[in-house]
Amino acid sequence: MGPVLMRFIIQAIYGLILAIALSLPGGAWAATVIDQAGRSVEVPDFPRRVVSLAPSLTEIVYAIGREDRLVGATQYSNEPPPARDLPRVGSYVKLDLEKIIALKPDLCLGIKDGNPLSVVQRIEALGIPVYVIDPHDLAGIAEVVERLGALLGAKDRATAITSDMRSRIARINRLVAGTPERPGVFFQIDAAPIISAGLGTFIDELISLAGGRNLAVKAGVAYPRYNWEEIITLAPQVAIVASMAGGYSVEDLKGGWLRWPQIPAVRDGRVHVVEADLIDRPTPRLVEGLERFAEIIHPELFGEVDDR
Repeated sequence: MGPVLMRFIIQAIYGLILAIALSLPGGAWAATVIDQAGRSVEVPDFPRRVVSLAPSLTEIVYAIGREDRLVGATQYSNEPPPARDLPRVGSYVKLDLEKIIALKPDLCLGIKDGNPLSVVQRIEALGIPVYVIDPHDLAGIAEVVERLGALLGAKDRATAITSDMRSRIARINRLVAGTPERPGVFFQIDAAPIISAGLGTFIDELISLAGGRNLAVKAGVAYPRYNWEEIITLAPQVAIVASMAGGYSVEDLKGGWLRWPQIPAVRDGRVHVVEADLIDRPTPRLVEGLERFAEIIHPELFGEVDDR
């Protein structure tokens, strides 16, 4: 059993324990729980007015079928499409406290990497609990799904989602396990300047699981910057570009690479653009992003891929 599957099993067990704890009889408040950031939080037994403080959280609440509890969300909460109609409470990095208070939430769902701690503390000072998530990999995302399923009374749906995630990840593990080659991959987040994703990022995990070598880890930081001369020296065999990099069109993003035919990825026609929403949010859809990476990095295993 691989380490990724083991982490998923451990998180599933935690989710079950949390679900049992939250189902115990009580008054208006459940027993204090520990959120993913390690904080003690009192949450309602049955949250009815939930404000999501990050697009990823909005998407997960919809995924577990508890969108009826949502009364507000942050900007860019665009998945699934019905989420676009929710009242907005600012962006996840610049929350609008007055709008949050006006929605009278009995629970806010926050994210450690983004939500300003000072605003979270002000919300809590008003007696509104904020349950914070802090995922760092696919196993952490599965844990978020299990935790929110327990908090919002959707444990069965959450379990179904994480089981599907495990199954799809295991399939990719099986297919790439025997391949002798791990192509060098350069992932581009932004175009001006050129930014990649290195150590400790979701992208690094996706590239590794998909059977590639993330060339940006050599920089030793999470989000290194590059110029074209440095990329030429790295000589990536595969280039993957986020669709929203720099706000440029797909044609322009590819065109930036095509100016450098000496790069192996360009020479061999292996420059691909991937939908940004699949790979830049910690949600179950990141597994779809993993599948897309696997198709691009190992077409001999997953079939020829067309940009879409």
